[in-house]
Amino acid sequence: MPLPLSVIIPALDEEERIAAAVDSAFAAGAAEVIVCDGGSRDSTATIAAARGARVLHCGPIRSLQLNRGTEEARSDCLAFLHADTTLPPGAGQAICSALQGGLIFGGFRVRFAEPSLRLRVAAAMINLRTFFTRSPWGDQAQFIRRDTFFAAGAFLPIPLLEDYELAARMKRRGLTRVLPLLVTTSGRRFLERGVLRTAALNWRIIVAYRMGADVEGLARLYRGQPG
Repeated sequence: MPLPLSVIIPALDEEERIAAAVDSAFAAGAAEVIVCDGGSRDSTATIAAARGARVLHCGPIRSLQLNRGTEEARSDCLAFLHADTTLPPGAGQAICSALQGGLIFGGFRVRFAEPSLRLRVAAAMINLRTFFTRSPWGDQAQFIRRDTFFAAGAFLPIPLLEDYELAARMKRRGLTRVLPLLVTTSGRRFLERGVLRTAALNWRIIVAYRMGADVEGLARLYRGQPG
């Protein structure tokens, strides 16, 4: 029997990965999967629909895609899954049990799909950080109750760091945790740009954001666009 769980997947030109993400969500027990397509020029939306997902056509800003998907969700429990990430078996029950047991927000440990020693080290660093901070980021399949999400103000309408901001905000509101199951995500960005370079850029952006830097400028920096 499906669980009271809606999995919301923001997507843009992810035709090679979206089927695996949708399939993993249903296999984990989700009652529904909502793919919020940000204007894909490939077959992302068609493939998602063929795998049983409900497809919403949205703008390209991920935070707004996620908010739109949550507005349309029918379940009490929500999980936000990146299109290049898959949930493990048992994830749905783990999410619902955690949220029904008093947790207000959480995510999972992470591993990368590609067989790379550098990525194993990067995953270990991410898991160590989130073990202590209890603040999982977007590629760790964040989860929350629908009523809690809206009471907290949803994702901020910003072009970057919406996952980081939500995690920090929820940690101030109550009990958060990273569950021991592993989601599998793509390490393509780390491999394309270099593990150390990517990690350094990520933390440069986080520090700048915490110091009040303009998020639009940080988004351009993240994407390698000229200021």
